[in-house]
Amino acid sequence: MPKQNFALFETAIGPCGIVWSARGVAGVQLPEVDERATRLRVRRRFPAAKEAAPSPEIWRAIEGIVALLQGEPRDLNDVIIDNEETPEFNARVYAIVRTIPPGQTITYGEIAERLGDKLLAREVGTALGQNPCPIIMPCHRVLAAGGKTASYKTGGFSASGGVLTKLRLLSIEGAEPGGPTLFEKLPLAVRKRG
Repeated sequence: MPKQNFALFETAIGPCGIVWSARGVAGVQLPEVDERATRLRVRRRFPAAKEAAPSPEIWRAIEGIVALLQGEPRDLNDVIIDNEETPEFNARVYAIVRTIPPGQTITYGEIAERLGDKLLAREVGTALGQNPCPIIMPCHRVLAAGGKTASYKTGGFSASGGVLTKLRLLSIEGAEPGGPTLFEKLPLAVRKRG
């Protein structure tokens, strides 16, 4: 295993982490409750990684992530990923996910169809659940079938905060992953009281 380093950086949604090797970005950590918890999660996921100052290439990746999380429609496809340890199926899924522009979504089934077998939707979900580099490989832009009309059908999200974090990321990007929110579904009389 190549030497790995990591750094924490502040974003609009809280402290994130990034892990890299000489081959590229090996991991991104979305925020935990605070910086300490984020650092602990990075160390748990990448126990051999040492905290270090980012290289110029990693700084560019960080700047792109920060901008995207501030609502800028950034394309992070120029960020090089260290996918040496990534299973071949997962790498194919991640390659497709990286083509989804900010503010847009597709379904697990649509990715499965692009892979040549619409019955692979569950395997696509499993691969996305193992995504080491969220935001750069934007798994939050992948929804369950029907996810465009019902917010409870967005599909899972393994980051801290789960589906709420996924919805927040989509909202920052201007995507509309669901139909009416819980409050919009309430009767008008209830909404006016609130």
